[in-house]
Amino acid sequence: MLAGQPIVVLRDNVERTRGHEAQQSNILAAKAIASAVRTTLGPRGMDKMLVSPSGDVTITNDGATILRELSVQHPGAKMMVEVAETQDDEVGDGTTTACILGGAMMERAGVMLAKEIHPTVIAHGYRMGMEKALEILKDLTITVTPEDREILLQIASTSMTGKSIESVKEKVAGIIVDAVKSIAEEKDGKLVIDEDDVMVTKEVGETMNDAELVKGVVINKKRVSDGMPRKVVGAKVALLAQPLEITKTQVKSKIKISGSEQLAAFGEQERESLKKLADAVRDAGANVVFCQKGIADAVQYYLAKYGIFAVEDVKENDMKFMAKAVGGVIVNKVHELSPEVLGTAGYVEQVEDAELVKIAECTNPKAVTILLRGSTQHLIDELERAVEDARRVVQDALEDRTFVVGGGSVETEMMLKIREYAATVGGRIQIALEAFADVFEEVPKTLAENSGFDPIDKVVALKQAHAQGQKYAGLNVYTGEIIDMKEERVFEPARVKKQAIMSAAEMASMLIRVDDMFVTVKKGPGAGPMA
Repeated sequence: MLAGQPIVVLRDNVERTRGHEAQQSNILAAKAIASAVRTTLGPRGMDKMLVSPSGDVTITNDGATILRELSVQHPGAKMMVEVAETQDDEVGDGTTTACILGGAMMERAGVMLAKEIHPTVIAHGYRMGMEKALEILKDLTITVTPEDREILLQIASTSMTGKSIESVKEKVAGIIVDAVKSIAEEKDGKLVIDEDDVMVTKEVGETMNDAELVKGVVINKKRVSDGMPRKVVGAKVALLAQPLEITKTQVKSKIKISGSEQLAAFGEQERESLKKLADAVRDAGANVVFCQKGIADAVQYYLAKYGIFAVEDVKENDMKFMAKAVGGVIVNKVHELSPEVLGTAGYVEQVEDAELVKIAECTNPKAVTILLRGSTQHLIDELERAVEDARRVVQDALEDRTFVVGGGSVETEMMLKIREYAATVGGRIQIALEAFADVFEEVPKTLAENSGFDPIDKVVALKQAHAQGQKYAGLNVYTGEIIDMKEERVFEPARVKKQAIMSAAEMASMLIRVDDMFVTVKKGPGAGPMA
């Protein structure tokens, strides 16, 4: 009000939430997102059923997938979802842990705000706590090398434990470790792994036990003619970007035919031109051809006659992946084919019980394929998500050459060490640091809850073990005992823990400083309150 007159600053469709109400709104939103995925944590976590507006059903306990499928509107909740997405993009696993830590930080910040501790003090304490936590994490890491196959298997296995595909985790873990190791390249003393060099192909049919590692490519296609061989051993692979057919000219033109002799001659000339295309493939020494575009019927006939295996309309991405696997070059014109540009493979075959073409046993492939099979689409989708998580954690461990133990061990150690550190700081920052330390209690507490044990008893027992110097002590979720997780071989990459701590702490530090929200409300059909 100015001189009794109201001054309108905001539009009618902008809602403003300020002060304590804005802070509480963000805290409740963060807690809601954390509680949505909390029960999925750990080997004995539960699954969620998500139904899309179109009726598609997804059953999973993968935190990133759950949050991706949720339609979140609240801006504070969206930031929590971004934490999970960042975790998934950067390291591929630990999304649920990151959300639980983020929700716990916001909850404890709410308690401190009620005690009139300033938000900037809380944010500063959280940042100090994050730096100390990363320092402690560095001391807890254990070194792994590419030759430590058993440890890499355990890292992959730990990632898949608790998912509905657990019955095949040992076989799949072996496939994943072999796949990642086969495409790893050493540069300047470091292993470099391009995640795009591992393709995952899935096909409904058979059982999950039929999953296999193909040192080459598997594509969802079939050969263009049944007259072609079903399997070619010692394959010489030609990769073509242009169609094997007579293409239309770029200019408008007409051909006037006035008699049957001219028509016959025209047809004969066309067949001869198409035969030359097939002859060019054969003369280059190729016995397998993959074409990004179409293959004319006449060319198919001649290729089949020459015993050449051919596939048409192959996706551009599949062509590029194939070139890496077979060591070939994609050419634009059939006349550019030569023995030098052909790729090689042990064999190429049409899989009998599925519409799949397998290019396998490539020598020194720069790209490999994991072929997944399953009895239902839901099962195979969950298997794919588990494989993706496990592949990323093996990649993380190999690139960093470090891992840590699981079972709530790392979090318990951090909780005690950060509390000790807080006592040396003093002032109101100490309160924020102690709250940050208590946040780590949520992980072992949630593991115990999801496993059917009393969380208070188990957290107290963990604290006691760590206070006595057992820095690898963790919770066995099957027996409820506090055991040495290093001996139990429950491993995960250090990068997963590091990213979860950083993402959660930075998000909480930013969100807790917000004391005013301006939300533009959509008007018209379908508009609703912020939720």
